[in-house]
Amino acid sequence: MSEIKQASAAFVKAQKEFSPALKCATNPHFKSKYADLAACVEAVIDALNSNGLALQQFSHERTGGVAIETRLIHESGEVIDCGVLFVPASKQDAQGYGSALTYARRYSLMAACGIAPEDDDGNKATKTAPSKLTEADYKAFEDIYCIDMDELKDKFIALYNRATTKDEQKRLTAIKDAKKIEIEKGVSE
Repeated sequence: MSEIKQASAAFVKAQKEFSPALKCATNPHFKSKYADLAACVEAVIDALNSNGLALQQFSHERTGGVAIETRLIHESGEVIDCGVLFVPASKQDAQGYGSALTYARRYSLMAACGIAPEDDDGNKATKTAPSKLTEADYKAFEDIYCIDMDELKDKFIALYNRATTKDEQKRLTAIKDAKKIEIEKGVSE
C-alpha cells in the first residue's frame, strides 16, 4: 500500500465541509423522495475540489450488470482507491443498464465519502406540511452573518427543509453559494 498522507489529510478536511445529500428526486413507483446522483455529487464536490481532491468514477465491464470504481485523486498525485461496487441490471437492455450505472455511481460515491441521504423520516412523523418560505426568510438568510461553513450549512439546511418547490430550493442554494464565497474571501484576506 502506497503512502497517501497528503490525500488523507485533504480528505479529512473535505469531509468536514460535506453537505447532506438532499432528497430532491421522487421515486414514481414508491412515491418517496430520494437523493439522486446529482444531489450526492453536489454534497461533496466543492469540498473535495477546494481541498485539492478530484473525484473519478470508472465503469468496469461485467456480465449481467455494472461495476463502478470510485477514486479520489489528490493534487500531489496520491490516490485514494475506494473499491469496486457491482450492481446487477434489472433488465438486460439499455434502460436496465443505465439505471444500474446511476445507482452504482450514487452508492459507490456515498460509501467512498461517508455520506448518507438526509433522514427525514423523523421529521415526517412530527411535522404536518412544511411551511412555504417568505420573502422575509430569503432576506434574513441573505443578510445573516456566518462565521464559518458549519454555521452556514446549519442555517441553509434549516431553511432548505422548509422549501416546498424546486424554485425555492434553487433560490436558497444560490444564496448559500454566494455566502460561501463571502466566507472564503474573509478567510483568505
